[in-house]
Amino acid sequence: MSRYRGPKLKISRRLGLLPGLTRKVSKKSNRPGKDGTVDDKPKPTEYGIRLEEKQKLKFNYGLTESQLFRYVKEARRRRGVTGLILLQLLEMRLDTLCFNLGFAKSISQARQLVNHGHITVNKKVINIPSFQCRLNDIISIKEKSTSKNLIINNIKTSQRSEIPDNLKFDDTKLEATVLDYCDRNDVQLQLNELLVIEYYSRR
Repeated sequence: MSRYRGPKLKISRRLGLLPGLTRKVSKKSNRPGKDGTVDDKPKPTEYGIRLEEKQKLKFNYGLTESQLFRYVKEARRRRGVTGLILLQLLEMRLDTLCFNLGFAKSISQARQLVNHGHITVNKKVINIPSFQCRLNDIISIKEKSTSKNLIINNIKTSQRSEIPDNLKFDDTKLEATVLDYCDRNDVQLQLNELLVIEYYSRR
């Protein structure tokens, strides 16, 4: 299944606020549907609730179904709380880190920055958005005026109020250091990650 490229506000109306997908808010308050009403809608099943939580994760981080399933399998393999490890794996992706630093207004825009070679990790240009950063990695901007001007403008217009505690950002050098794995409170997405693990428990 390919990555979603359809209308973003329709997804946010159905699933709620997804900061990584878009920060725009639709003028319509009801969920998308045939007539926009929720009165005739049947009560959601347990499967439906788990599916919706999984969809939040998938659309927020811009993942395909196979990518998300691979992350879930990797989270299960590691020791610790599977749900938290899953979020930490997703938050350590290079495109997500660039978004959290305010380099881009959304994760999809951050993915484009990485693809076009504007971002370096430990002074090496990385053009793979899913690149897994490690502790003490230094994320910076390519030494090129177009790259710097683009990201400086994005930082100015970014709606990110503060940088997570697991990242240290140097305004003068425009570079960040990964200090630690993210804490659950640092994740912007409102989600019950346990339901996502339960959704994949039978696979």
